[in-house]
Amino acid sequence: MQRNHLADETSPYLQQHALNPVDWYPWGEAALGLAKRENKPILLSVGYSACHWCHVMAHESFEDPATAALMNRLFVNIKVDREERPDLDRIYQVAQQLITQRSGGWPLTMFLSPEDQQPFFGGTYFPKERRQGMPAFADILARVADYFSHHAAEVRQQNAQLALAFERLTPGIATPRDSAPGAGSSAATDLDAAPDRTLLKGARDALEQSFDGQFGGFGRAPKFPQVPSLERCLRHWYASAEKPSPDLKALYMATLTLTRMAEGGIYDQLGGGFSRYSVDEFWMIPHFEKMLYDNGQLLAVYAQASLATGEALFGRVAGETADWMLRDMRSPEGAFYSSLDADSEGHEGRFYVWNRAEVQSLLAPAEYPPFARRFGIDREPNFEGQWHLHAHEPLESCGEHGDVSVGTLIDAARAKLLAARDLKVWPGRDEKILTSWNALTIKGLAIAGRVLHRPDLTAAASAAVDFIRRKLWRNGRLLATYKDGRAHLPAYLDDYAFLADALLELLQNRWRSSDLEFARALIEVLLERFEDRDGGGFYFTASDHERLIHRSKTFSDDSMPSGNGIAASVLYRMGYLLGELRYLDAAERTLRAASSMMSQYPQAHMSSLNALADRAAPMQILIIRGEAAQAERWSRELGALYAPTRMIFAIAKDAAELPPALADKPAGASTTAYLCTGMACSAPLNDLGEIVRTLAARITP
Repeated sequence: MQRNHLADETSPYLQQHALNPVDWYPWGEAALGLAKRENKPILLSVGYSACHWCHVMAHESFEDPATAALMNRLFVNIKVDREERPDLDRIYQVAQQLITQRSGGWPLTMFLSPEDQQPFFGGTYFPKERRQGMPAFADILARVADYFSHHAAEVRQQNAQLALAFERLTPGIATPRDSAPGAGSSAATDLDAAPDRTLLKGARDALEQSFDGQFGGFGRAPKFPQVPSLERCLRHWYASAEKPSPDLKALYMATLTLTRMAEGGIYDQLGGGFSRYSVDEFWMIPHFEKMLYDNGQLLAVYAQASLATGEALFGRVAGETADWMLRDMRSPEGAFYSSLDADSEGHEGRFYVWNRAEVQSLLAPAEYPPFARRFGIDREPNFEGQWHLHAHEPLESCGEHGDVSVGTLIDAARAKLLAARDLKVWPGRDEKILTSWNALTIKGLAIAGRVLHRPDLTAAASAAVDFIRRKLWRNGRLLATYKDGRAHLPAYLDDYAFLADALLELLQNRWRSSDLEFARALIEVLLERFEDRDGGGFYFTASDHERLIHRSKTFSDDSMPSGNGIAASVLYRMGYLLGELRYLDAAERTLRAASSMMSQYPQAHMSSLNALADRAAPMQILIIRGEAAQAERWSRELGALYAPTRMIFAIAKDAAELPPALADKPAGASTTAYLCTGMACSAPLNDLGEIVRTLAARITP
C-alpha cells in the first residue's frame, strides 16, 4: 500500500495515518505552498496517539476510500500531533471556540484559507454518517468547499474579525493600541491595589464554591485531577497552620480529593499511575488513556501530601505511580515516553477490565473474598458488563483472615492480577519523548525521591536530565521532541519553564553545579527570546519561531500548569537563590500582567496564584555547606516537614563553579548553614537543633 507524506515523520500519531488513503501532509511549507498555488482550502486535523475519538474518526472516515477521495479532491489535508505542535493546537482550539461558540477538544477539525491559514470553519469529531444531530463528515466537506468557492468576500471578512479577536485575547500590562509601552492599561491590575492576600483569598473561596464535599474534586463530571488547585489547597492550609484558626477546610478539600482519586478507578489499582480523567463524579470509570504529564504532576502532589499529612495512602500511591513510570514508561536511554492508549484490541479500557470468573481463577481461595469485597467484584458490573477495579470498601470492612492480614492478602491478589494483565494485548504506547512532559516527570520524581527517601527516583530524575542535555539541548537552545534518534522542533515556553523548575527541585536532592548552570541558561533564553517586556509575561513561542497567525500568550492552566505561572515561580526562587534582581523583576512583570485574570477567574490561574504566594512570602532558602554526607544528612532531617515556601540545598564544601551568591557562603570548620529569607541572610549556623528551632519560628504566610 502506498504511503502518504507522513511516512518520514517521528510522531507515532502521524505514523498511524501514513497508510490512510487521505493524501496527508505534515504542517510545513510543502503543504502550505501547495494550498496557495492551487487555491485550495486546508483541512487541518489535530489529534494525538492516545485519543480514543481520534481513532474513531480515523477508522470511520480517514480509512474510507470514498471519504478520502473527497478530501483529496477538495482540500489540502494536513495532520498535526498536538503534543509535538502545541503552538498550532492552542491557536486553532481558540479559533474553533470563537467560530462555533462551543468547547474544543480532539480530534480538532479546522478549515483554513490557503493564503494566510486563517480558519473560517471548524469543529471536533464529525461522524461518517449523520447521527445524534451531527451532520455526516462528507456533507461537511462538500458544504465547506462550496462555501469557500462562492463566498470569498465573507471568508476574508470573517478572517479579519478573527485576527482582531486574537489580538484582543492577548493579556498584558499594556498594548500598543491602549498606551505607550510600559505605561500600564486596564488589561492588568496593579498588584499594590489588589494585594496578594486578597487574590489568594479569592482563589480559596472559589475552590470551596466548586468543591464536591462528598466525592472530592472541583466541579462536576467529567472530573479532572486539577493538580494546581490541589497544591493551592495544601498551601492555603500551610499558610494558616500556626494561626489560632488553621484553614482545615482547605486541607480537607485536598486530602478528600486525593483519597477519592486514589481509591477510584481513575487510579490503576494494580499497576499504579492515573488515567486522564473520570467520566463520572465518583472517580470510578476513567477515560483510560494514561498520560505522562498527568502522572508527573500527580506524583509530585501525592508526595507533597504525604509529607504534609503523614497519610500512608498518599505515600503508597506516590511510590506506585513512580514505579509505573520506571517500569512501563521509561526509555532505555533514561527519558520517559508520552502515553499509553485508551484502546487495546480496538476497544477502550479492554486492557484494564476483568470478568468475575477470570479473577476467581487467578486468586487463591483465601484471596478472592477480601479482594472481591474491596474492589467491587461481588457487586454488579460497572463497565460494559465487566469490572473495572475501584475501592468500594475500606480494608477494615473486608473480613478477618486468621494470622494473615487483609492487606497482605489483597496485595498478593493485586500482584497476581498484574502479572496476568501483563500477558494481555497492551494498549499502544506513544514512544516520543517530549521535553516539557519529561520536565514535569523529573520534578515529580525529585519530590518523591526526597519525601519517600528513594535514591532510585532521584537517580532516574538525574538520568532524564542528562538525556535532555545530551539529546535536546543544542547550541544553547532546547528542542521539543525526540524519537528514534531524531530530535527536532524548537522548544516552547513550557519546555524551558518546566525544566528550570524541575532542575531547581532536583538540586535539593543532590547538588550538581552543572544543573544550576543549565537552569540559568534556560532562564536566560526565556528572558531573551520569550518575554514580552512591554506587556509582561512570556509568549508561548520564541521570537524566532515560525510565524503563525497568532503568537499566543496565556496565563491560564489547562491539562498542564501555565507556563507563565511556572516561569514566575522559578524566577522568584532563582532570583532569591542567586540574588539576581533581573529574575525578580521579570517575575513581577509576569504577575502584574496576570493579576486581573487571577482576580476574575482564580480557578483557571492556580499556577500563577502559587507563584504569587512565593511573592507574598519571600522564599526561605537554607544553604548547607560541609562534608557531602553530613550536609545531606542535615538536609534530610531539616526537610522532614512540609514547607512549600522553603528550599534546602546541601552543597559539599569542595563544590566547584558556584555563583557568587553561593560561593560567599563557605563551609566552616564543621557543617555550616545559612538561612536566607528574601534577600536577607543569617549569620552562619552550626548547631542543627538551633536551625530546627529557627525554622519552626519562621512559618511564612
